[in-house]
Amino acid sequence: MRIAVSGSIATDHLMTFPGRFADQLVADQLHTVSLSFLVDNLDVRRGGVGANIAFGMGQLGSSPILVGAAGSDFDEYRAWLDRHGVDTESVRISEVLHTARFVCTTDADHNQIGSFYTGAMSEARLIELKKVADRVGGLDLVLIGADDPEGMLRHTEECRTRSIPFAADFSQQIARMDGDEIRLLLDGATYLFSNEYEKGLIESKTGWSDAEILSRVGHRVTTLGARGVRIEAVGSDPIEVGCPEETAKVDPTGVGDAFRAGFLSGLTWGVGHERAAQVGCMLATLVIETKGTQEYQLRRSHFLDRFTKAYGHDAATQVQGHLA
Repeated sequence: MRIAVSGSIATDHLMTFPGRFADQLVADQLHTVSLSFLVDNLDVRRGGVGANIAFGMGQLGSSPILVGAAGSDFDEYRAWLDRHGVDTESVRISEVLHTARFVCTTDADHNQIGSFYTGAMSEARLIELKKVADRVGGLDLVLIGADDPEGMLRHTEECRTRSIPFAADFSQQIARMDGDEIRLLLDGATYLFSNEYEKGLIESKTGWSDAEILSRVGHRVTTLGARGVRIEAVGSDPIEVGCPEETAKVDPTGVGDAFRAGFLSGLTWGVGHERAAQVGCMLATLVIETKGTQEYQLRRSHFLDRFTKAYGHDAATQVQGHLA
């Protein structure tokens, strides 16, 4: 099963200021703020939802095809993804813009000042999925993740026109989309991914009830935080899968992306929705135990031991032959 993952590609530049922002602000001069903070450290991390999901699938041996836009500064990041089993040949490289970047400074009180530069991400709208499909011999599913909004709409329409199954996954972009756009992006999706809060926001913005949305998609996959995930489809009983026990809760960033990576990998293996969701929850647990979205290590024996403990021997037997 060939799965293309479209979505943002970005780097995070995270800095720490040892003082307090509040101490530097003068109440009667807030209309003309001009401040510079001397920071203690700089942590550069690879990110972007498309790249995060593709990385996780690559770790599991699922050979994902990453679709997105980056800048000429993408070479090192591309090499990293290539080494971890991701097909990056369909990433568009901008001739004029840098790769998207999030720059954030956190103070001693955990207040943050951040900026997000979209950069080359805006060129995702110029990518044609037909060229991707022709290159790899066809696509069985396209995950349309958070990206340039125009690009998300174009990919969705092209999937419908060319009868390519697609998964709708708006995540961060829900906040800036209106009801008409969301209705266009989800109608006819084979899978609709969201968390519980996003589920309610989708229903509020579209004006469609839970039942009506479910009638318009093949499957609705809703992540429930520490409670795991629920998978629903018309005419079927809901499937609910819990999360494995965590050894530590280090950093929740990228946990949703990891779940999607595991779930989509399970689809490529043909192990069914319940087992795919279990793989997703196991991978998400590894990510929450690690600082950074692509810094975890997937060791096959360790993964299987914990998977067996969480879901049983039969479940582990069904997935072990597919793990890289």
